[in-house]
Amino acid sequence: MSLKNKLNRLKPHLSIGVPSGEKQEATQVKVSSDFINQEIPFMEVWEKENVRPYFFDNDYCLVREVVYPLTYKHGNYRFEDAAKAVKLWNEKGVHHPLSTAGHSPGDMFFFDTETTGLGGGAGNTIFLLGHARLGVDSVTLKQHILPHPGAEVALYQSFLETIDYSTLVTYNGKAFDWPQVKTRHTLVRNHVPKLPSFGHFDLYHASRRMWKHKIERMKLSFVEKDILGFERKDDIPGFLAPMIYFDFLERKNPEGLLGVIKHNELDILSLISLYTHLSYQLLGEDKNRSVREAFEVGRWFSYLGNGEKAEETYASIAKGNEVDAINAKHALAFEHKRGQNFTEAICLWEETSEAGSLKVRIEACIELAKFHEHKSKNWQAALHYSQKAIAELEPLDSENKRDRWMKELHQRVNRLVSKMERKK
Repeated sequence: MSLKNKLNRLKPHLSIGVPSGEKQEATQVKVSSDFINQEIPFMEVWEKENVRPYFFDNDYCLVREVVYPLTYKHGNYRFEDAAKAVKLWNEKGVHHPLSTAGHSPGDMFFFDTETTGLGGGAGNTIFLLGHARLGVDSVTLKQHILPHPGAEVALYQSFLETIDYSTLVTYNGKAFDWPQVKTRHTLVRNHVPKLPSFGHFDLYHASRRMWKHKIERMKLSFVEKDILGFERKDDIPGFLAPMIYFDFLERKNPEGLLGVIKHNELDILSLISLYTHLSYQLLGEDKNRSVREAFEVGRWFSYLGNGEKAEETYASIAKGNEVDAINAKHALAFEHKRGQNFTEAICLWEETSEAGSLKVRIEACIELAKFHEHKSKNWQAALHYSQKAIAELEPLDSENKRDRWMKELHQRVNRLVSKMERKK
């Protein structure tokens, strides 16, 4: 890089002649024709993989672009199903953190990175920024590749110059990918466009809420195999990506790096299918949704304070006698209680006090005791359920909860006995 261009790089950092607090705009430095005509190592290999150079500020990065038709199937879903999911959110008007109501399919930006390490901080370099978005009849996937240290201005310019999305979709991106992007962007922010503001769907947390009972480790590849019906073949493990990238920097041969690029591509495509599947689960459109999955959907809506959707979901699975159906009845009783529908709640708790798990039986007895003491004034029934709960407490694993419940129940028993004696 020429001395002139280096000095241009430093100008935004100088305080002389710059009003305090004035924002510096990124300015494009003219790229010389000699630089553009330079030979890029192994360019013929890159071109076969739909990779082209992007020149900026007398440097360059590499950009790969692949287009898939919406009919392309990745796992159990076609990409057109993702567009249908967005349409369903808009039609049904269900309030949820994953709702795309008010948005079009093209507003979603499926995003993933590859870095030189798993730690945070400025020492961790992003060498691949990948993203995809839904078009009218296709999905366009782009990957911005850092060919050597020092080319981050070109990398981020190529990434940011055409971004106009409103909703980022990642897998653990809130904790890792986007904080890394912000850290690296800080180092070149005076030379490239600013980072846009956006909503963020982190599908890692959604997947954990839905399937932690089924999947021990919530790696995306496990979710693909166990949930999405997609299994990778000859995939490069993510932990090898930094070593492969460092080897590429030394030898310039992209052979190994192309495997990392393919790994990143599959991550992004899986985000599209995963968002589709989660949407179908939450909206009740998945005909193969299990009883346990429906129960987790109900719990999620209940947590969000959407009692109507929680009741609807619980009621759809509360007719059976399997464990999850009993749990749904128990949870549905709490929703009825919140809605002051005590008649329905009591009927359900009378059933789960006999047929539920140990914890469910205890909780149901406590709720029945509360109701009969304070609402129906049937103190004999309240005493019965209090004593039944005490008898159930002994084998409970949680010592803290057992002690707390035991204390509260004995206080209730003493109070009820006193009430009954005064009534005599």
